[in-house]
Amino acid sequence: MKQYFRLLSLTVLGFLLISVKSYGQNNRETEFNNIGWYAFFGNFKFDDKWSIHGEFQWRRTDWITNPQQNLYRIGVNYKIHPQVTFRVGYAFIDTFNYGNQPIAANGIRFTENRLYQMAIINNPIGKFNLTHRFMLEQRWVGRSLDPNATKADESVFLKRFRYMFRGDIPLAGPTLEDKEPYLAIYDEIMIGFGENVNQNIFDQNRLGILGGYRFSGSFRVEGGYFNQIVQFGRLVNGKNYFQNNQGLIINSYFNF
Repeated sequence: MKQYFRLLSLTVLGFLLISVKSYGQNNRETEFNNIGWYAFFGNFKFDDKWSIHGEFQWRRTDWITNPQQNLYRIGVNYKIHPQVTFRVGYAFIDTFNYGNQPIAANGIRFTENRLYQMAIINNPIGKFNLTHRFMLEQRWVGRSLDPNATKADESVFLKRFRYMFRGDIPLAGPTLEDKEPYLAIYDEIMIGFGENVNQNIFDQNRLGILGGYRFSGSFRVEGGYFNQIVQFGRLVNGKNYFQNNQGLIINSYFNF
């Protein structure tokens, strides 16, 4: 099992590095935004196998001044192996008009309803704890084709695959214990697929470099640098349009 997880880590990391390079195009235009993402994650455990997940993410532009997105997500976890957990759930996302070019062509604020299925594989290697997260999403994204619209009046169905690779290392000993710091780095790539995908088969890439502190088995906090690359699903002035959003991320985790 350990050899399988180690091979999986190396294989998918190589795929990730190749995929991240795939959005380097000449026919593109990019805007830059400063962002701040502030998130709460809660896990409510019933027994050794079943638990409920809940989270809220408060996403801002200009560090904290203006809204970017609000995300609410719930799910049910089932642990089939000490290192493997499955989750199914629902998310609601509220996206605001921000940046030089709004994501919606007519500049409306829009909502999204989402179902998702996820597998999390933990792969400890020495002092490192490597995590693979695979996710499928079915998304109903609000839109309006009316250029004078002020809100969405229909939904478009989209599908997306996500893969995240994360590595954590304790700073005070061979394993992370209570009242100890740690470092973490992760990268997540998102790929759109299905009949309604437009320009953005490559949808997003997210990179985080974090320092954290575990207060207890029930509570830890981490924060640091965050970068989000977003490709629009439409052309702007005949070019692929990207956002390069950089800033701060702070996450708090509670286990009950």
